[in-house]
Amino acid sequence: MDTRIRYESRDSVAIITMDDGKVNALSSEMLDALNGALDRAERDGVVVVISGRPGVFSAGFDLPVLQASGPQAAKMVRAGFELAERVLSFPTPVLIGCTGHAVAMGAFLLLSGDYRIGVAGSYKLTANEVAIGLTMPQAAVEICRQRLSPAYFNRATTIAEVFSPDEAVAAGFLDRVVSEGAFSEARDGIAGELAKLDLASHAATKRRTRATAIGAIHEAIESDWAAYPAWQA
Repeated sequence: MDTRIRYESRDSVAIITMDDGKVNALSSEMLDALNGALDRAERDGVVVVISGRPGVFSAGFDLPVLQASGPQAAKMVRAGFELAERVLSFPTPVLIGCTGHAVAMGAFLLLSGDYRIGVAGSYKLTANEVAIGLTMPQAAVEICRQRLSPAYFNRATTIAEVFSPDEAVAAGFLDRVVSEGAFSEARDGIAGELAKLDLASHAATKRRTRATAIGAIHEAIESDWAAYPAWQA
């Protein structure tokens, strides 16, 4: 498995940890590694935990590749949103441990988990596209729409507001915030409770409750892709 990803099996739980030694950029290589780890977890039929390295969950797409534009950037962006769609529809519960900053695609991946636990601290959770001169992709809009509270949805998307972990709970980015020292125990406790669910019922209910949102996200991915024909050359 790619060294950017660590996969640990614990009873009926798979802990997938991103750690590129920097900001956990969601490069094409990192996205491939995450999908490979999810393939393994899906074969094993286990609860999934996706976490970052201390201080950062993910700062989003690989910025130099994104700034260069072209087909490599287009494929990376599409793969990122397809990963979010996969996580949203994953057949077993997915817990995301937000270990620090979550920016742009890092925040969108966070919004795709079934349960999100964050670490308290001076961390930023933000969809910063508008702040850096980008129009938010429609797929990102739909991911935010399906999880953020209505008032915060506007603030997060149109003015790129930056939220602290505590503020992120009210906004809908996170479900719970704990201290750094309590994170591992809380993560393992929540994962253990998720593992007690009837997984077939969980998967069927997830498909039913998220059908509209996942359909909208899937259509948005195709729409975004079609909007940038030069990227596909």
